[in-house]
Amino acid sequence: MIVDPIADMLARINNAIKARKSEVYVPHSKIKERIAEILKREGYIEDYTVSEENKKGYQGTLIIKLKYLGPRNTKPVIQGLKRVSKPGLRKYVDVKNIPYVRKGLGIAILSTNKGIITDAEARKERVGGEVLCYIW
Repeated sequence: MIVDPIADMLARINNAIKARKSEVYVPHSKIKERIAEILKREGYIEDYTVSEENKKGYQGTLIIKLKYLGPRNTKPVIQGLKRVSKPGLRKYVDVKNIPYVRKGLGIAILSTNKGIITDAEARKERVGGEVLCYIW
C-alpha cells in the first residue's frame, strides 16, 4: 500500500527522467490525472492517457509521455520536482503567501476549494489552499 500517492507519482516521473525514459506508468487516480493535466497545459509533459488495462497489477494506469528538448531530445523539460505538503505535515497557504517557484520560472500546484490549480490560477482566483508540489 502506498502511503503518499502524489509523492510516488513525482518519484516515478523523476526516476523516469533520470533513466531517459519516454513514458512512465503511474497508478490512476483523479488527483494524479488533474496534476498530469496541469503539467501538459503548462508544457512540462507531452501528453498523458488513462488506460483501463491492468498494467503491472494496477486497476487503471496513467501513462505520462515525458518531454525532452535539445538537439537529440536529451534535455528534460522537467528539471526538478519537490513534494511540499506531506501526510505527516500539511502545508497550507493563504492567497498572500502563495509561493513563487524559482522566481516564477516554475509552478506550484495547489489543492483549493476551486480544485487542483497552479499558483498563478490561485492568485487570479484569490484563493489559498494546500501546496501539493513544486515543479520547475
